[in-house]
Amino acid sequence: MQEHAPVPQWNLKTLRELAQINYGRDARPILDPYGAYPVYGTAENNRFGTSYLYDGDSVVLGRKGTIDRVQFVGGPFWTIDTAYFLSKFSECEPKWVYYVLSSMDLRSLNEATGVPSLAREVLYRLPVLTPPPREQSKIAEVLSTVDSAIAQTEALIAKQQRIKTGLMQDLLTRGIDAHGQLRAEATHAFKDSPIGRIPVEWEVKELRQVTTKIADRDHTTPKYVDDGVLIISPMAFFDDESIDFACCPMITRAAHKKNCEKTDSNAGDIILHRIGAGLGRVRVVQDEHPEYSLLHSLALIRPDQEVADTSFLKWSFRSSAVQDQMGLGMQSIGVPDLGLDKIGTLQFKMPNDLQEQNLIGSTLNDVQKEIDELMTSMRKLKLLKAGLMQDLLTGKVRVTPLLQPTEAESHG
Repeated sequence: MQEHAPVPQWNLKTLRELAQINYGRDARPILDPYGAYPVYGTAENNRFGTSYLYDGDSVVLGRKGTIDRVQFVGGPFWTIDTAYFLSKFSECEPKWVYYVLSSMDLRSLNEATGVPSLAREVLYRLPVLTPPPREQSKIAEVLSTVDSAIAQTEALIAKQQRIKTGLMQDLLTRGIDAHGQLRAEATHAFKDSPIGRIPVEWEVKELRQVTTKIADRDHTTPKYVDDGVLIISPMAFFDDESIDFACCPMITRAAHKKNCEKTDSNAGDIILHRIGAGLGRVRVVQDEHPEYSLLHSLALIRPDQEVADTSFLKWSFRSSAVQDQMGLGMQSIGVPDLGLDKIGTLQFKMPNDLQEQNLIGSTLNDVQKEIDELMTSMRKLKLLKAGLMQDLLTGKVRVTPLLQPTEAESHG
């Protein structure tokens, strides 16, 4: 644990001086899905019971297993036997104690050689830089405000994700009619197709029929260098909807030129992750991008702009009809691999009207843009919280200017 510099009016105490650490108990005798009391452990709380161990504000932390998970809880609750809960808080705010423990590297206290565990005596000896109670309350209030903003943002993201999922299901199977309305079999004509029912205005087409290029590089792993041309690997696909060029390694310019004619990329091209875990992910090449090559586990797909809208195809790759053809969600032996021939024969449900494709693609893009903006806001809030915890819990920044004087102080 880090050493604490002196802070005016703050005292260095141990956790023993601040609260009592209690063992949880086996919850099996009281578990009941219709129970009135939450049962807390080291995992997400989704269980209830018919009795409780403690009633009031408390902090639950892991004793065995996930020892770095800290939770603030309130009201009557039960804690399982692989966790601790705190009580008998002495001149300290439970919520402030929660933030203090959340800021600590509790995993570094593990002394077990097998399953991680936290000894109560080790926790009791933890040094805690302790401000006066009123300052503790204000620190907890500030951090709680940020936590509330994070929770609200996460709820909005979950809501928008549900909206996107519903829209994808509707738009990629029923489409939008000439009046801007979703089609329905009760009011519009549909027909059978090899991959399910589709509007009569749609056709099922193989990817090779609506593209001008499907290619990959030679199937060897190039040598990485410190200075050269970026090469995109699947690792660049794990951040939202963009290509994370910052995590791309480099290859020599000679190795790049060897394949650049096959996999040269234009804005509007689609890059498909075609091998291994993460198979089926797609990204669209944007107008501005650095020079790069593609690793052989990725394929370049160039839509024919006269018959296929890039955004519509991008979202269609995520439809259940196309994902089923790629074998996603199915158990397989060995590393899953989509060859170029297989990619070319993937079947897509498509409107014949390019304008309808564009409308579907742009509608889903707009929803994704809202999600991306919310994700950016959430990342900023989490960075803000991390900075505030570092400043406020160490006394580097004081909340005393935010404290209103008590009546005694104002007349003092």
